[in-house]
Amino acid sequence: MKQLRIRCFQHVPFEGPAYIQEWAAKKNHVFAITRLDEKQPFPTLDQLDFLVVMGGPMGVCEESKYPWLVAEKAFIRACIESGKPVLGICLGAQLMASAMGAPVVPNYRPEIGWFPLQKTEVGKSQSLIGAFNTTTPVFHWHGDTFGIPPGAKHLLKSEACVNQAFLIGVNALALQFHLEMTPQSLMNMVQNCGHELLSGEPFIQSATEILGNTPLLENNNKQLAVLLDKLTE
Repeated sequence: MKQLRIRCFQHVPFEGPAYIQEWAAKKNHVFAITRLDEKQPFPTLDQLDFLVVMGGPMGVCEESKYPWLVAEKAFIRACIESGKPVLGICLGAQLMASAMGAPVVPNYRPEIGWFPLQKTEVGKSQSLIGAFNTTTPVFHWHGDTFGIPPGAKHLLKSEACVNQAFLIGVNALALQFHLEMTPQSLMNMVQNCGHELLSGEPFIQSATEILGNTPLLENNNKQLAVLLDKLTE
């Protein structure tokens, strides 16, 4: 595998690349982070080989509050249209959807905690997720959901959220869930967003449940490594 220049768009201090940066280091890729919340400038397309777009608590339409969202969506679209690999996680996936013409709306229920996925009929035939293990729960933290952009392949779903992943072309992948979490980044999420852990919601687990399942992160990270290898091969 050739050395890649990976650029990561980060939106808040507590949702960084986590395991993705570890994977990049193991593969000897060059990894750089653009902190959009700190008004760092966007790169040019010729400065990167692979774009990773992280999560965050803001919504894709909050452009008056976060004016960089306009430029970010335009950059994501340009990246996808140029054929460069793109990975969007949670908010990043929603930004991909919005950039490519699909709606992003509140999900009928928030989904926070460890829940399993299912492959769609289309997903079952896609080599990218052929080895994806849907028996082990993955970590979720979202209130919104994305539509599937025109021409994209709908790959995964869950009980609480129909649209969990889509693929544009062969290397632009949007994931509503968080395979990248490490024990520290999981703790950071609970500490910074714990006010969203409302009791009585059927798809919101407690902080104790969330942190008590930290051992599941190892499997999540392994699954992400396979996806990253396939996206960049």
